[in-house]
Amino acid sequence: MTTPRSANFAGILLLAAAVSSQARAEPVQLQRTMADGVYHCEVYALGMFIHLGDIIIKGPTYRGPAWFEPFAGPYTYEVTPFDEINWFGPLGGFTSGGNSVDLTQVTVNTDEKASFDIIMREASGSFSATTCEKR
Repeated sequence: MTTPRSANFAGILLLAAAVSSQARAEPVQLQRTMADGVYHCEVYALGMFIHLGDIIIKGPTYRGPAWFEPFAGPYTYEVTPFDEINWFGPLGGFTSGGNSVDLTQVTVNTDEKASFDIIMREASGSFSATTCEKR
């Protein structure tokens, strides 16, 4: 004999199984990348633009940031369906000395023009924003 409570529980389990099977049935999205090129990164502070280095992106890998050769890397990264970049390696001063990348948001991603913003949490707890544009 089933009680209304057990019938509701069984219905919830069936609904969860149906949703789960639908989620698995969707095709896997191919990895998205940024347009290949050199990205010049700078921040606006104290009334001027300050160059923080360049990042070289080629396919699913990046090198840098750096001002001159040699650039560290290559390391891998991915662009999520929400146009955020996940870096799978270090990112120079953005990820050293107590700093960390809080978010990297793609702003434009075409072969002609591409850019992203890096929001960094500084060791002090403050945040700063850097724009990187393809040159």
